[in-house]
Amino acid sequence: MTPHFNTPPAQPHPASTTSRRLRAAVFSTDHRVIGIQYLVLALISVIIGTILSLLMRIHLVWPDWPLPLHGQILPEDYLALVTIHGTVMLFFVLTTAPQAGFGNLILPAQIGARSMAFPALNAASFWLTAAALLTLLSSTFVPGGAAISGWTAYPPLSAIASSGPGQALGMDLWLASIALFATASTISSINTLTTIIRNRCNGMTWDRLPLTVWGWFTAALLSIIAFSVLLAAILLLLCDRHAGTSFFLPNGDLVNGILHQGGNGSPLLWLHLFWFFGHPEVYIAILPGMGLTSMLLANFSHRRVFAYRTMITTTLLIGLLGILLWGHHMFVAGLNPFASSAFSISTMAIALPAAAKVLSWLATTWRSRPSYKTPMLFSLGFVSLFITGGLTGPILAQPILDEYLHNTFFVVAHFHLIMAMAGVFGLYAATYYWFPLITATRNHPGRLLSEPLGHLHFWCTLLGAYAVFLPMHLTGLAGEPRHYAQLTGISGPGGSLSPAGVLLSSTLPLNRFITYAAIFLATAQLVFLFNLVSSLRKGKFAQTNPWQATTLEWHPSMNPFPPLHASDTPDISVHRAPCQYQSNKIEISFLPQWEPILLAQDEIVDATDTKPE
Repeated sequence: MTPHFNTPPAQPHPASTTSRRLRAAVFSTDHRVIGIQYLVLALISVIIGTILSLLMRIHLVWPDWPLPLHGQILPEDYLALVTIHGTVMLFFVLTTAPQAGFGNLILPAQIGARSMAFPALNAASFWLTAAALLTLLSSTFVPGGAAISGWTAYPPLSAIASSGPGQALGMDLWLASIALFATASTISSINTLTTIIRNRCNGMTWDRLPLTVWGWFTAALLSIIAFSVLLAAILLLLCDRHAGTSFFLPNGDLVNGILHQGGNGSPLLWLHLFWFFGHPEVYIAILPGMGLTSMLLANFSHRRVFAYRTMITTTLLIGLLGILLWGHHMFVAGLNPFASSAFSISTMAIALPAAAKVLSWLATTWRSRPSYKTPMLFSLGFVSLFITGGLTGPILAQPILDEYLHNTFFVVAHFHLIMAMAGVFGLYAATYYWFPLITATRNHPGRLLSEPLGHLHFWCTLLGAYAVFLPMHLTGLAGEPRHYAQLTGISGPGGSLSPAGVLLSSTLPLNRFITYAAIFLATAQLVFLFNLVSSLRKGKFAQTNPWQATTLEWHPSMNPFPPLHASDTPDISVHRAPCQYQSNKIEISFLPQWEPILLAQDEIVDATDTKPE
């Protein structure tokens, strides 16, 4: 009889276990993992975009400086830098990080949900976004060079592959990249809307949603509308380039010695389609930051948000008006004067809900005793930059003034302050505030970023932002065009400087200062990167609710990596709106949304548990 031995089960090889864990992490459908993937993608993108912007600034003041491994920067190289910089920053940083990054990471927890509505689509949208970035970056290595049409890609030049450098394969890859990004953003926005509408926990009625959720909700609505139109416009432009159509090409147009004959299209159609996307894109980037700023100012001032329901209304109004004023980008494109007047009025009208938000922010912090933690500082910086950038908006809303300022550095300064820098300050506020949730694991609580380094980072960044972009208003008023690659040596008849050369040369001293300030601003971000890396490894452990927050993402059972499965954790109910604080000279009391007991002097009378409407 053959003896029987109990063979122990085979243990998996350590390498195979590591490989499985890596695949599970990389291709995860967990919304928290996907949110961190989006943020890492945005961090890589912002580093690339910053380097490109420094190369642009250096070339403007030192045009003969050779780029290592490349040589002298030619005009078409400069325009390629402008194009890739604008595309990377606008799409892969200012759109991706607040809406998809922090939206995935925080939004489900803030409404008491365990996951996004469509986990598989969520993962697919991230990988489409990553593919879009790789496609865009690959365009710099193809024959003919990267696209040089700017992030707006105006036809007819962008519609004809033989029109010049960067308009062949590089332009095709740019269009393919944006088409992929538009598809990914539309999918992600559908996921966001469905999650907010269907996955709210008990008691989370519409008027109890945090203002951050209202920002994500409105931005998602705008994304579905705007990116769908952009995707259609890109498909039409690709047809003009390769299928012989003439959606944007007028009959008899002579481009680079080639006469176009055929259908009688119009470049104005592209402008209408593109800017119908382009202006809502500004609010897609900034609305999540507005919502977060409202919540953080209340959090660190230990106050309720002033006029909470009005703030919800203004968020929706900004989204509605944002899709009605695209024509102010086309004042010099030959619009009907009546149309220009209509777009001018709608542009000034959007200042009303924006001003209401500013007044709410000021009233929330008025005569409070705020805690000046780093997230609070960046929120105050957001308010400062938003006001400063917004003050030039009514100027550009006047057709007669825009005729002079259009396509000058005045416009560059305006949108960099109100969208780019304000948006970045919102991202920094979110990173410092939610870093404990980003870094929490099953083995240890989350970590905090260093406060001293955070304060240094804030003041250097605020000073650098104003030093870079405030002087640009002056160079724009002097008439400096935004796409000129050279400020010196533009000769006129007889070898003397042309009037344009004299004009541009006069801005050189101020441009030199702007370049020094840009280098300082970029260097200041090394403080943040050092703080980020060091805190990931050795940062101070955070308490369960380090900021005395009232929103659900800080609920003990909503830890980013809970030890129990979702079905094993108790159900969460919401009993009130967020930001319920009471303070006196001795102590500060706060009541989270999930606590069933009211404060002694709480004015809220409806604390019942109700299903979402």
